[in-house]
Amino acid sequence: MSSVAAIPLSVLDLAPVVDGSDTPTAIRRGVELARHAERLGYRRYWLAEHHFVAVASSSTTTLIGLIAAATDSIRVGSAAVQSGLHTPVSIVEAFGTIDALYPGRLDLGLGRSAQRRTEIASGSRPPTTPQPDQIVDGLLIPSPFPVEKLLGSPRVVAAYEASQFEGAQPPDFDDAVGDVIALLDGHFRHGEIPLTAVPGRGADVQVWIFGSSKGQSAQTAGARGLPFVANYHVSPSTVLEAVEAYRSAFRPSAGLAEPYVVVSADVVVAEDDATAQHRASTYGHWVHSIRSGAGAAPYLNPDTAPALDDDQRAIVDDRIRTQFVGSPETVADGLRTLARVTEADELVITSVTHDFDHRLQSHELLARAWGLKGATHD
Repeated sequence: MSSVAAIPLSVLDLAPVVDGSDTPTAIRRGVELARHAERLGYRRYWLAEHHFVAVASSSTTTLIGLIAAATDSIRVGSAAVQSGLHTPVSIVEAFGTIDALYPGRLDLGLGRSAQRRTEIASGSRPPTTPQPDQIVDGLLIPSPFPVEKLLGSPRVVAAYEASQFEGAQPPDFDDAVGDVIALLDGHFRHGEIPLTAVPGRGADVQVWIFGSSKGQSAQTAGARGLPFVANYHVSPSTVLEAVEAYRSAFRPSAGLAEPYVVVSADVVVAEDDATAQHRASTYGHWVHSIRSGAGAAPYLNPDTAPALDDDQRAIVDDRIRTQFVGSPETVADGLRTLARVTEADELVITSVTHDFDHRLQSHELLARAWGLKGATHD
């Protein structure tokens, strides 16, 4: 593991559509934020894949290509492609096409959220076990949110079913990952027949696995010797068990001799704690719209939004309390704790605010506090 002081920072763009704006504006702002992150010295710019919600990155691979074209050196990738909604060949051909023009800059992140939905629908996934909050060496590990309530909601189920062909079943996640790797390496076979992805074969693309628990994602990443991203910003209650499972399962591969762990975090940075807390005050509303099964609503203006009531706050409490909000020093200290406790090799941060200028400032203030090479000091 790297020393905390030397740990790189990367950016995860959730591409929010804010209240009073529109999707085209959110896409243009994503391109601008990527350029901003590159100037500041962030290592990667990743885009989340979500469907039928108010975010602008649902056509993730398309947006990756546009952002790669608008930047020069920052790595661009998916966080993550939902493997159950795309065939391995469609994934590899898309990334291979972009790599042909911007070689060596793509991170192909894969996730298994579609498979998780299938497990919940079939009853094969055990329900979430309630646990009390823990403080582990200064890091809050909150009581878990019962994700089966969200993934089993009628709207989420309908959105999932509308995202694939009728009757289609997601493949085993490890098999899907293996097919992606084989297509990139040029060793793919369908039965006894060798098939070649063009574009795709030989593309200089780094495969990543994203996971939120100690289950198959962590196991697959470790067994195949791939880098792993643990989602503290999505599932803070299970981040430590996910990282431990990955490291325990890790076997060296041609591309990776030792485990490599990236941990995600939600942050909002401003000049002082009070300003940051105000700017972050509608984050809970946004998460609530997702967890209630309604889908991500436009991100609300903190100057006009009503406060969450007690019932609403209970649904999002773990996410609010694990967001890193405050001055540059406050947030940097919190992220150092996260990196130390998880033994992360890298952190990826997402910072969502209603005002886009505040979002740009949040990334810049953190880059300065962290000492990124592109951040200037007044």
